[in-house]
Amino acid sequence: MDIGEKIKRLRILNELTQDELAQRCDLTKGFISQIERDLTSPSIATLMDILEALGTDIKNFFNEELETKIVFTEEDIYSTENEDLGYIISWLIPNAQKNTMEPILITLNPGSTSNIESPHKGEEFGYVLKGTINLCIGKQKYKVKKGESFSFKSSKIHYLENVTNKPATVLWVASPPSF
Repeated sequence: MDIGEKIKRLRILNELTQDELAQRCDLTKGFISQIERDLTSPSIATLMDILEALGTDIKNFFNEELETKIVFTEEDIYSTENEDLGYIISWLIPNAQKNTMEPILITLNPGSTSNIESPHKGEEFGYVLKGTINLCIGKQKYKVKKGESFSFKSSKIHYLENVTNKPATVLWVASPPSF
């Protein structure tokens, strides 16, 4: 871990100059500069003072976050088929339940429906990649065709249905995750 670089990043995130940080810690600007360039190392007590001025503590400072994956490939996709309802769901991002949103691809066979989702907090978005579906929200039904999208608050019972004789595929995103 590059302590100096991490302190510099925190200082910049807190919109402080080296001089302002030094004043808050009763240090000199030159000493802060040396720490940030890894020319010197602060004592534990001094590091604790600096971190307190930056709004964190030793535990959080040294708790490195694991790099999060940004790009996902076909190998990352997990798919499952619900033969009873006649659809296939593909989770595009593994473990998306821990994120703010959860994207899936759902392919609805002719005459099939997705699971009926109970009302919950959040929002949902969808984009029809292939075919035509009905978006059912409460007692309302909305016809959504290829190239069209939908967006709604998840405060009513909702689901998708395919009443055509051709498969339909939808990119569907729920926030918070609910699939």
